[in-house]
Amino acid sequence: MYRFFIYSCFFTTLLACKKDNKTIDKETIFFQEETAKGNNIDKIDYETIFNNNLEYKSTSFDFPVGKPNAKGYYNAQKFTVNDHLGDDWNGLGGGNSDLGDTIYAISNGYVSEVKNYEGGWGNVITIVHSYKNKLYKSLYAHCDTIIAIENKFVKRGEKIATIGNCNGQYYAHLHLEIRDSIDLDIGAGYSKNTNGYLDPTLFIKNN
Repeated sequence: MYRFFIYSCFFTTLLACKKDNKTIDKETIFFQEETAKGNNIDKIDYETIFNNNLEYKSTSFDFPVGKPNAKGYYNAQKFTVNDHLGDDWNGLGGGNSDLGDTIYAISNGYVSEVKNYEGGWGNVITIVHSYKNKLYKSLYAHCDTIIAIENKFVKRGEKIATIGNCNGQYYAHLHLEIRDSIDLDIGAGYSKNTNGYLDPTLFIKNN
């Protein structure tokens, strides 16, 4: 009886391992391989990871609210207005009428960071996109509820968060940035120097 119990445990464990191996996703395998090589996984070779996961390369871009065309929202503070480095998307109802509304990934990509920066930024999500052989990064700030998972892929139009108000510091809105220099730090959100930053609305409309 004891021997039967031991064999049963062994085969149950073996089957569980086989099942787990089948369900491991590609990015998990990537991190396991890089870690085994002794590489720093904080310095991701995005070109390689996207070439190994072609279905997550971008083919087009949508707006992050009221998908796909920002229906029910307006751009309250546009790119470069008051030295703004992004767009501020507000619900047409104004105030906190859009608090808790859905934020969508603007395109296929890889969630490079999910972090509470506190202060004027609050919860921030960044996604790296591979589009026409170039890398871009989209940044979504002041989020309330976070759904996206760091170091995971997302698809265009996938729900990644909800609109927040940075713990009451502002009326609810989404601050969106698009960068063509993906190694920039969080920054201040405002600057006369726009190197590395793109006009989000113009970029989305053109792509």
